[in-house]
Amino acid sequence: QVQLVESGGGLAQPGGSLRLSCVASGFTFGNYAKTWVRQVPGKGLEWVSGISSDVRVTYYTGAAKGRFTISRDNAKNTVYLEMNSLNPADTRLYYCAKHLTSSMAGDMDSWGRGTLVTISS
Repeated sequence: QVQLVESGGGLAQPGGSLRLSCVASGFTFGNYAKTWVRQVPGKGLEWVSGISSDVRVTYYTGAAKGRFTISRDNAKNTVYLEMNSLNPADTRLYYCAKHLTSSMAGDMDSWGRGTLVTISS
């Protein structure tokens, strides 16, 4: 059974940093691309960042570029999102997702339950 469990969210001040982690199980982690998406409760999903299975390709939305860094440790079945220079607009529920393929061109087929990030002074 595929499981994705996010952690690392919480309250941070504007300008601060957080590091999100997503530990996966139930499938061969290293074979699939991963993505972080985020959501304001009750609204649509926003793609934040993605990473291919071999780490060669990463993607960031405009809001994340230059501030967030995605990485993965295939030996630990974990994908990370390092977030810096946080601002209140980053207040969202953050999910990690697994793609059907090694690249982000494939659809996402599994998601975790999310970790809440709140940016406030």
